[in-house]
Amino acid sequence: MAVPDDDLELTILMPCLDEAATVGRCVGKALGYLARAGIRGEVVVADNGSRDGSRELAAAAGARVIEVADKGYGSALRAGIGAGRGRFVIMGDADDSYDFSELDGFVAKLREGYALVMGNRFRGGIKPGAMPALNRYLGNPVLSFLGVLFFKSPCRDFHCGLRGFDRQAILDLGLVTTGMEFASEMLVKAALRGIPTTEVPTTLSPDGRGRKPHLRPWRDGWAHLKFLLLHSPRWLYLYPGLAMTVAGLSVMALLAVADSITIAGVTLQEHSMLAAGVIGLLGVQTLTFAMLARQLGMRDGLLPAGPAFRQLRRWATLERMALLGLLMTAAGLAGLVLAAGHWAALGFGSLQGRATMRVVVPSLVAMGVGLQLLLSGFLSAMIDLPRGGPAD
Repeated sequence: MAVPDDDLELTILMPCLDEAATVGRCVGKALGYLARAGIRGEVVVADNGSRDGSRELAAAAGARVIEVADKGYGSALRAGIGAGRGRFVIMGDADDSYDFSELDGFVAKLREGYALVMGNRFRGGIKPGAMPALNRYLGNPVLSFLGVLFFKSPCRDFHCGLRGFDRQAILDLGLVTTGMEFASEMLVKAALRGIPTTEVPTTLSPDGRGRKPHLRPWRDGWAHLKFLLLHSPRWLYLYPGLAMTVAGLSVMALLAVADSITIAGVTLQEHSMLAAGVIGLLGVQTLTFAMLARQLGMRDGLLPAGPAFRQLRRWATLERMALLGLLMTAAGLAGLVLAAGHWAALGFGSLQGRATMRVVVPSLVAMGVGLQLLLSGFLSAMIDLPRGGPAD
């Protein structure tokens, strides 16, 4: 829904930690933009404990300064968003790497009705020296690719610090992270909730702070990657689990009935059957992790409840999971008993290795899968228990 001009109230928000060299200039550009564009609004600087006079410089330049005691990029931004008075917020770093006098693209998309408008530095241009090579050619492209793959986000620059949004829509996401991963959290939760999102080209310039940036590429990159994986049990558990289960159990089943099989020029025999069985068993365990992780995410409101998973949950009751697990465990135990009986008939002497493994390996795997299903069924039922206070 398009936003009438009279309803456009804008908060331009800047997190700040020791940015005395640039914060005044950034505030001046932002206020100049509001005046030039004829937009009612304010500039808010969320100061995260500066000791270089940044707060005083920001206030002197015309910003409303709020002090944020909790440390971290995400903490400063969450506090600033909460304190904002505008219906819409455009946030960006106070190091002069983004031009706050050029926000027309963001405002235009907000007026069109988008609830989240991301800047894209790769489309708008990255000036020489503005981004380290590691971030430009590895970190940002890889993490952005994973974000698009995992969550089907329309944005190709997941970590651009310049972005605009409907303030209430973002508050409703319940953002909680305190560090640099806040950038990913906003996009991931917006994608999971189906919030209308788009992007506009943005130019990134070298910062003007004259010191090392707060960003730590490996530490912060891992924080972003961890956040993406924790919110995508499909890619963390489901797809790897399916691959291991199908490949492992298929190869084990084929070797249980054939002397050998050849795949891509490699001949597999009974010893490969053991490895395949273990891989299949690990795959089943990973699949149960996928179901339990999704269940936890749905219970806590972190992940959407898709129709396919709801249907699976209705079928996979504790009773059915327990029955299936017991049947598979019993079948595996029966196979071991048969193998032991055959061994006893031989007087507990030498065994025919190939024939014995064809029975023992599938039997052990069946027992392992059965036990995994049984215990997972009980754990799933525990997750569904009503939550209350601790017992007296």
